[in-house]
Amino acid sequence: MIRILAFAGSARKNSFNKAILKVAAQGAVDAGAPIMDEDLEAQSGIPTNAQKFKQLMMEHDGFLIASPEHNSAYSALLKNTIDWASRRAEGEKPLEVFKGKMAGIMAASPGALGGLRGLVSLRMLLENLGVMVLPNQKAVSKVSALINEQGGIDDEQTIAGLKRIGKELTETLAKLNRQ
Repeated sequence: MIRILAFAGSARKNSFNKAILKVAAQGAVDAGAPIMDEDLEAQSGIPTNAQKFKQLMMEHDGFLIASPEHNSAYSALLKNTIDWASRRAEGEKPLEVFKGKMAGIMAASPGALGGLRGLVSLRMLLENLGVMVLPNQKAVSKVSALINEQGGIDDEQTIAGLKRIGKELTETLAKLNRQ
């Protein structure tokens, strides 16, 4: 069975990126985070929540990741989450949590580019860590006009594009697992 972990690099209560992530995760279903601080790690080890999140990552074949764009890059929260997950525990190979994994990435922004610039650097980071990132990605521009009162997406074209990311990730992982 394919296991995909979906997470957003946003802590905002009504996050646009959490809204688009829900749609992309539904596409996968339809197809079948503490701050990094090496001083804190040296003093008291990797925080419990960071260990739990890393374990979740280890248990999944792939990731659906949505991140807001902050000053033309992915969010600091997402970077710190990834940094904590990269910390090697005793008995682990370097970057074991990332190696051989696959990801679908997306972003949402009220601006005209939809977070596209942040996806470039996120793709580079993930690939440098050993994650294969799907060629297709989704940047949802002017997302504030697409969010309904319940915090969901109503635009059918946007929904189709986001579900395609989840579906493509699921289908590609299934093909790789059959080999």
